Amino acid sequence: MHNIYHYFQINCPIEKVFQGISEPELIDQWWAKKTEGTVETDAHYKLGFGLENNWEAKVIVCNKPTKFGLIVIKAHEDWVNTVVKFDLFSNGKEQTSVHFYHNDWRVDNEHYRISNYCWAMGLRILKRYLEHGEVVQYEDRLNV
Repeated sequence: MHNIYHYFQINCPIEKVFQGISEPELIDQWWAKKTEGTVETDAHYKLGFGLENNWEAKVIVCNKPTKFGLIVIKAHEDWVNTVVKFDLFSNGKEQTSVHFYHNDWRVDNEHYRISNYCWAMGLRILKRYLEHGEVVQYEDRLNV
């Protein structure tokens, strides 16, 4: 299996970072276009990425405010059964270390490598959104 890892800091309290990675309306500020779901273990998330890209995931871990993870159950075939997970560590009142994982890719192909790049871009937008309130429209996210 192949995995994607990104480790970085966000200059915000851990509770705010947890909200940013788990609450549907905040996920829409940096990753998906339209998200629906409940922040609890075993909940289903609908992740809308445009007309033909309506994906689904199940929450497999939800330990507020330190861990949140999803298993992708409906998506592009390369993403199905992959796990998207965040581990958060407080580095004091105003700083959080984020350990991001997108695990269990079956093949190291072009889609895997493009997804790795897109995650880096999206996680940067998450950081900017939480630290500065900066909003990037969905259609522009890969251009900033």
